[in-house]
Amino acid sequence: MNKYNIKIFLPLLLTLSVVVGIYLGSYLSSTTGNKSIIFSKSNSKSSTGKLNEILNFIEEAYVDSVDSKELLENSINSMLSNLDPHSYYISPKDFNDMNDPIEGSFEGIGVEFRIKDDTVMVVAAIANGPSEKLGIQAGDRIIKVDTLNIAGKNITNNDVIKLLKGPRGTKVNVYVKRRGTKKLLKFAIVRDEIPIYSVDAPYMIDDNIGYVKISRFARTTYAEFLTAVAELKEKDMESLIIDLRGNGGGVLSSAISIADEMLDKNQMIVYTKGRARKKTEYYSTSKGILKGIKIAILINENSASASEILAGAIQDNDRGIILGRRSFGKGLVQEQIPWPDGSAIRLTVARYYTPSGRSIQKPYENGLDDYNLEAYKRYENGELLEADSIHFPDSLKYFTKKGKVVYGGGGIMPDIFIPLDTVGGTDYLYQLRYNGIIQEFSLNYIDSRRKKMLETYHDAVQFKRQFKVSNQLFNNLIKFATESGIERNLEQIKKSKSLIEQGLKADMSRHLYGNFGFYVIVNENDKTINRAIEEIKE
Repeated sequence: MNKYNIKIFLPLLLTLSVVVGIYLGSYLSSTTGNKSIIFSKSNSKSSTGKLNEILNFIEEAYVDSVDSKELLENSINSMLSNLDPHSYYISPKDFNDMNDPIEGSFEGIGVEFRIKDDTVMVVAAIANGPSEKLGIQAGDRIIKVDTLNIAGKNITNNDVIKLLKGPRGTKVNVYVKRRGTKKLLKFAIVRDEIPIYSVDAPYMIDDNIGYVKISRFARTTYAEFLTAVAELKEKDMESLIIDLRGNGGGVLSSAISIADEMLDKNQMIVYTKGRARKKTEYYSTSKGILKGIKIAILINENSASASEILAGAIQDNDRGIILGRRSFGKGLVQEQIPWPDGSAIRLTVARYYTPSGRSIQKPYENGLDDYNLEAYKRYENGELLEADSIHFPDSLKYFTKKGKVVYGGGGIMPDIFIPLDTVGGTDYLYQLRYNGIIQEFSLNYIDSRRKKMLETYHDAVQFKRQFKVSNQLFNNLIKFATESGIERNLEQIKKSKSLIEQGLKADMSRHLYGNFGFYVIVNENDKTINRAIEEIKE
């Protein structure tokens, strides 16, 4: 052996010796003090017993102190995350935050707020909630809650939520500062059940076409949907656009009930099947408040689960037209199992299948990271811009009732593909949006002029028609953005000017008239909505 080979071999030998030493030291240490058998033989055949013994041994013998509760919760999370991307554990402290949107309500005083200049500012009092009934208004500053002064105290959103939420029937004293008044106003508010609305902005987009946005599927969504549709039918609606873009899903039964309103009797809506769950089929009944109404459903890459059930039922039964981009691809059904300590697990128990028999669940065998990156890969592959970039194997081909070809294996492919609208898009515009610059500027503007604006523009439709973003207002926004750390780029500002102006006007309208005020403006130049209108009229 030459000197050169010795020089290489010696470090490797030394490294191997150290590794073996660590291993032997660990092994020997584990047998010190009659610990050669760590776990009791009585639990040797029980997986749960083994897990409990491991957790107990860590708590007893680990070199540092451990939080046994946190250790257990992490173990549960790890187990569930290795099953599939949609099974997970909800800790007791997170349960209400996770469950309230599904239930469609929470218990509290009923205000939307944001923290501005270290002060809690009411953005809106929720309709028919206890705060609105007592007269709390948008723009009010909450200075004190019971005996606790909260202004200028570096308070966080979570701190405010803890103070204002609480069991129904309990009372809280809220002191507010209102523009134009010198003294604090005291409101003794009795907490109540507050709705979290999932159906937004129902309105007539023209003389006979209605529009409704469903943001998620909660237990209350079906009832909200019926109310919205009834209002639109009173205005002579003959066609309906249902916007499911960005709707990540929710309660299966709500989507099924809404589909039922559109289909003739005894048409399949969806079926579910799992290893421990027998096949369950869901069919339409004779209800059908929307029978005879033309239907267009809008989806995109963020439409998932219950949204895909509704879109799939309409597509497979040839009941309406689907427009947009390929949906997310979540075809797994979860059941929620509560535990006595206030925690819960949501476990995947079945897959769902559209009426033609297709599963639209996208693959997840390569792990959670790869699964979550799939949406980004769509963008990289050009799928959001060109329908030709999407390729389905023939093995995933299915047929609708009338023989139209549809595909499974990764979301609902729309009947009409609408590419991502990038006209006018620049890095400068995206920085304004993602940093909340337009929203904050518009809130500041409306806050100082709310009363006058509402006197001038009585509703969102009048505001849409008559209000114009002046050059001075636009320049003030750009100046505010620069002061907030967004580097000025004149070329990009010029390119994105119309989109910036539209976003500013829409946010101002939202602060004045709620979500309806926002959508009535942004929908005007929405290419997917405009194409849906064209298809309906044809």
